Amino acid sequence: MKSNIEKSLDVLLKGGVILYPTDTIWGLGCDATNASAVGKIFSIKKRHDSKSLIILVNSIDMLAKYVDDIPSAALEILNVADKPLTIVYPSGRNLAEGICANDGSVGIRLTADSFCKVLIEKLGRPLVSTSANESGQPPPGNFAEIPETIRNAADYVVTIRRNEKRQGKPSPVIRVEMNGIIKILRM
Repeated sequence: MKSNIEKSLDVLLKGGVILYPTDTIWGLGCDATNASAVGKIFSIKKRHDSKSLIILVNSIDMLAKYVDDIPSAALEILNVADKPLTIVYPSGRNLAEGICANDGSVGIRLTADSFCKVLIEKLGRPLVSTSANESGQPPPGNFAEIPETIRNAADYVVTIRRNEKRQGKPSPVIRVEMNGIIKILRM
């Protein structure tokens, strides 16, 4: 894993895009604070830049640096969640253009994946985590299902966990407002 972390970090620090395993499915990732790198993700996915991107953080402390206010209901959910869960927060900050939605909200997942946690720790910033597919296509359940065009477009493809056969699924997504109202966006 160490070599994959080092190579991924090198690419991320240079504004590149990696293809990597997460706690849900394989994703395309970049430094979530680098606007040029985020633009590359949109280009690879052929995704309209009006659609926001999900990011990964490795701790509540990091989450607090990129969200204006964390609703108390979101903290309660994070403390009991036993599976990956993406929460949309009302207002993001300190992130590249294209990460937050038009209304300023931002989708963030607190990752439990060991590779992602170490990589984010070394990067010191959130990591974009968007499914490794072209926009409008089904997300790949494992590495073998990732289209060759996506594999070739990444600046670095992580070598661990490529042979896993399990069918990963995108995380559920909920929106939590400051007043505690919770809306399910994807199950």
